[in-house]
Amino acid sequence: MMKYENRIGIKTRAQLEKMREAARHVGEILLEIREAAKAGVTTGELNERASRSIERRGVGSSFLGYGPAGASPYPAVMCMSLNEEIVHGIPGPRELKDGDILSLDFGVHVDGWHGDSAVTFPIGEISDDTQRLLSTTRDSLYRGIEQMVPGNRLSDIGHAVQACAEAEGFSVVRQFVGHGIGQALHEPPQIPNYGRKGKGPRLREGMVFAIEPMVCVGTHDVRMLDDDWTAVTADGQNAAHFEHTILITDHGPELLTAVPGSH
Repeated sequence: MMKYENRIGIKTRAQLEKMREAARHVGEILLEIREAAKAGVTTGELNERASRSIERRGVGSSFLGYGPAGASPYPAVMCMSLNEEIVHGIPGPRELKDGDILSLDFGVHVDGWHGDSAVTFPIGEISDDTQRLLSTTRDSLYRGIEQMVPGNRLSDIGHAVQACAEAEGFSVVRQFVGHGIGQALHEPPQIPNYGRKGKGPRLREGMVFAIEPMVCVGTHDVRMLDDDWTAVTADGQNAAHFEHTILITDHGPELLTAVPGSH
């Protein structure tokens, strides 16, 4: 019987160069859209700006038209989720306002090789408690990334995320997970943001994962909106989402989607 870790793709040097290029574009466009996100701007306007950047750079959108079996195709190039929206919010006529928190989730591909990243940030002034949610979610991402070294187990990542978030009194979403990434936006394995450490396949050099904690102020239970895409917290409290595409190497995790000035 083939071991599970042998079914997780190991990327070649040439493949990784394509992924690094895609991931660089992801990080740079996310930073551009973050800087353009101000009170009074609509999420639809931000999506149009991202679409123009994709076209100008000559890369492909990983999100536009994406749809798992049975789902309607996603209608935008970037997911934009506000406040209690956890993930997969659809851009449109909503205007940003002071006190909002906005999550951007974004991916592009170069010659069929994908990069994927997400960030949550404030629009204007936010409360100290909301800033603590954002800071903790970001910290939980990096606690998970620290576990991405050869020889560790897959579940060590989610265990570290969960421990960080719950130590601050927050909860981690169970319904959505991190994932492998490469020629498909979502490849094996699924990577929950919770669980016991020491379980699952061993990590190996050349594996590439998208790690993406989704952390909630209250319950981790999720409710889906009628658009079939937007996931919101069941109790209406705020949530945050951070993500990087990371390569496992013998000298430590390489954050492919990190660019100067990004999260």
